[in-house]
Amino acid sequence: MPKESFDLVVRNAQIATASEQYRADIGIVGGKITQIGAQLGAGTHEIDASGRVVTPGGVDAHCHLDQPMEPPAKMADNFDSGTRSAACGGTTTVIPFAAQQKGQSLLAAVEDYHQRAAGMAHVDYAFHLIVSDPTPEVLNKELPALIAQGYTSFKIYMTYEDMKLDDIEILNVLAVARAHKALTMIHAENADCIEWLTRRLEAAGHTAPRFHAHSRPMLVEREATHRAISLAELVDTPILIVHVSGREAVEQIRWARAHGLNILAETCPQYLFLTADDLGLDDQYEGARCICSPPPRDRANQEVIWHALSDGLFAVFSSDHAPFTYEGSDGKHPDGSQASFRYIPNGIPGIETRMALLFSEGVLGGRITLEKFVELIATNPAKAYGLHPRKGSISIGADADLVIWEEGEFTITNQNLHHAVDYTPYEGMHLRAWPAITLSRGRVIWDGQFHPAREHGQFLPCDAPSIFARIG
Repeated sequence: MPKESFDLVVRNAQIATASEQYRADIGIVGGKITQIGAQLGAGTHEIDASGRVVTPGGVDAHCHLDQPMEPPAKMADNFDSGTRSAACGGTTTVIPFAAQQKGQSLLAAVEDYHQRAAGMAHVDYAFHLIVSDPTPEVLNKELPALIAQGYTSFKIYMTYEDMKLDDIEILNVLAVARAHKALTMIHAENADCIEWLTRRLEAAGHTAPRFHAHSRPMLVEREATHRAISLAELVDTPILIVHVSGREAVEQIRWARAHGLNILAETCPQYLFLTADDLGLDDQYEGARCICSPPPRDRANQEVIWHALSDGLFAVFSSDHAPFTYEGSDGKHPDGSQASFRYIPNGIPGIETRMALLFSEGVLGGRITLEKFVELIATNPAKAYGLHPRKGSISIGADADLVIWEEGEFTITNQNLHHAVDYTPYEGMHLRAWPAITLSRGRVIWDGQFHPAREHGQFLPCDAPSIFARIG
């Protein structure tokens, strides 16, 4: 019987999944994994992965690309540069946001976002929805219809004047999620507390970037996290709290989980590798580079986040990539000025560095297992957002999205990254590993050089979340 032929064989791979590690060859046909085993037949192309770890391609389930903004702000990365950067960092699926503006149809927001993505993406992508105006039309017609079409997750805000929902609006959205088996992501910060603190800081002349952290202390996140959990409990539906920054929100989530509530949580690299000190001193505008919400905390809270990653509190590790240039008048210098922290666009770039940071300091630093790494960066995001097992796994029938890792000394410099942002907050950080090769559906798109694959990336309608024993 002749040996089977493959388009591509990855040989001698030290395969790591969310549950196990083992050595095998991976056979790929038509962009899918068709066989895993020892001494597979010949492939048209072959890659020798001897001595190197092979993981599923990353799923970055929280990133912002070419999202419409209120002028003068404008995101630096579109679907071309953003997915290029993702691929070079080992991420093969991105899930950015189709954001509804106040007064806009949710369907119109989705149609606009498809136009922005069409023919631009180097890797596969799905969409979350952002619901900022839950009118009866949106709640009763548009949102149920979009969920049925594969938009099975949406984000709501408890802060930002142009995005926030009040508690009744949140309850209405959660009720739709429950009825239609969708997952709601919640940005949990108390808007009124932030506004009150911001006005007092401004009145005292405290407007430098570092005061952004003073306007958003942990209790602001704690209160909103508690309230989000309570609202989800009332409706009896799962939620996912995004970008959790420190101890006080973690404590709320632990309480909820201990009481049997389906509360998922996500954190991001900025809460492991940055602190409030990175926002600078009183006269240092450079700290604007690190303004994000919630803000980075302190080193003690970094340890809290590391512990919660290792013990399973966090289901997902995302970048929350929100790319604004530092020098640009449409970025961190609004209209070309050094603005008050209130007006500096929130967000930092990180789509390319997310996986290498966690692999280097988490796995090779002895803080988390390799299996936990795969779970956090690929498998759980795919399950939470209805893409598993096609994404986030190395298994027969899954897309051949793979990362072959190279261990060694690597230093992060912005000039070596592939986004369209003029800085990285992790400049000069020394890492112990970086993706050597990234495969998207069996196609090499990064091997130390980027191989453009515009129009390769496909839109992925999502199924219902599969991470819960019960949803809705």
